[in-house]
Amino acid sequence: MSGDRAGAAGARRGQYAAPARRSDAAAIASLYAPYVVGSIVSFETQPPDAEEMALRIAGADGRYPWLVACDGEEVAGFAYACAFRTRPAYRFTVETTVYVADGAHRRGIGTLLYRALLPVLEAQGYAQAIAAITLPNEASVRLHEAVGFAQIGTYEKVGFKFREWRSVGLWQRGLAPLSTRPEEPKPVALVWKP
Repeated sequence: MSGDRAGAAGARRGQYAAPARRSDAAAIASLYAPYVVGSIVSFETQPPDAEEMALRIAGADGRYPWLVACDGEEVAGFAYACAFRTRPAYRFTVETTVYVADGAHRRGIGTLLYRALLPVLEAQGYAQAIAAITLPNEASVRLHEAVGFAQIGTYEKVGFKFREWRSVGLWQRGLAPLSTRPEEPKPVALVWKP
């Protein structure tokens, strides 16, 4: 992690969430790689390097937040939102993702990330958040339900990884109030200034 961010959102016991920076890309890539090569959690099959992660952070273009959770000076997790679908009518819905570093599970990192991410999305004006969870994954299900997501369905056997077909559960959480005249979502920088 680069620079002092200890005053950022959620500071407690040396843990805090802050906007991800380009300089966090290597730590994010390193944290994510075991999920790609050693688990069914991610449907990627080749771990992205730091350069690719930096491009993904930059590719959010200020419309979608990317966060890191730090425990002291170490990046212990990351979260982001992205477009749920590309067609214009979906623009008020986001897909959310949280990853926690190996060895940092059950220390509140995932909850810390969601407690920082969800209010930003609400303030931006997004109406719904969707989380896609490869099944089985009881820890992720517990995390999402603890922060207000509810299961809404399952895509059966839609991914093939490690020589098996995998199903993906869908969880949904309301964000900003629904309106028949919703305002376009605001840029992250207008609503979150940690």
